[in-house]
Amino acid sequence: MSKVVLVTGASSGIGKSIATFLKEKGYTVYGTSRNPKNLENFSFQLITLDVLKVETINKAVDLIIEKEGKLDVLVNNAGMGITGPVEDTPTDEMRAVFNTNLFGAIDVMKAVLPQMRKQKSGTIINVTSIAGYMGLPFRAVYSASKGALELVTEATSMEVKNFGIKVVNVAPGDFATNIAAGRYHTPVFENSAYKENYQASLDLMDAHVDHGMDPIEMAKKVYEIINYKNPKIHYKVGDFMQKFSIVLKRILPDKMYQKLLMNHYKL
Repeated sequence: MSKVVLVTGASSGIGKSIATFLKEKGYTVYGTSRNPKNLENFSFQLITLDVLKVETINKAVDLIIEKEGKLDVLVNNAGMGITGPVEDTPTDEMRAVFNTNLFGAIDVMKAVLPQMRKQKSGTIINVTSIAGYMGLPFRAVYSASKGALELVTEATSMEVKNFGIKVVNVAPGDFATNIAAGRYHTPVFENSAYKENYQASLDLMDAHVDHGMDPIEMAKKVYEIINYKNPKIHYKVGDFMQKFSIVLKRILPDKMYQKLLMNHYKL
């Protein structure tokens, strides 16, 4: 029997690429979207799930288990971006990002874990970000939400190990997707003390996404992880310098590393 996979946030970008690739590899794949009725031309089944609404999470998971009798893999991919100076960004928008990127992902894990414990097997792959390993200027809240999910992954992996469940995260760098369009952008306020630096950083972020890697690289890595007998806890997928930046953060003095980041963002 093929493995049954649930991929959240599968209507576009990295999630769609992962779900499509796994379907081509013979897996039974359920992708999710908040409004799947408006979407067409998907090779996998697309079902309704909003990570901010627990009832839709439970309904989607119950549907899969009822139809397939099991759930082998969760790819926790649904998320949102946010940019802006901390001082200028509305706190409610910050909370919304944490509700999606952290608590939404946790609620999906909580929904699938009872079935995985019953099976005594399962793999949960949380999609985080290389940005979660460092505090990036004008992306503080996004970095913090993804960094928090990294730590939740570490802790949960220890809690469920006795049940035969593996919990892993994959941190992508910049990929050529429509994520920039889906971000909450704090406006560049005319009277903001950060106006020039923030606008320059926005332009740089958009350029990075436009010239990012093909999302198929993330799909291939997820496929590899599913097939590892003993996967690691942390994986990074990005260009050499993006991955190397994490190594540099470990070995360089804080101020030196900060200077490198500020030079990169032309601050």
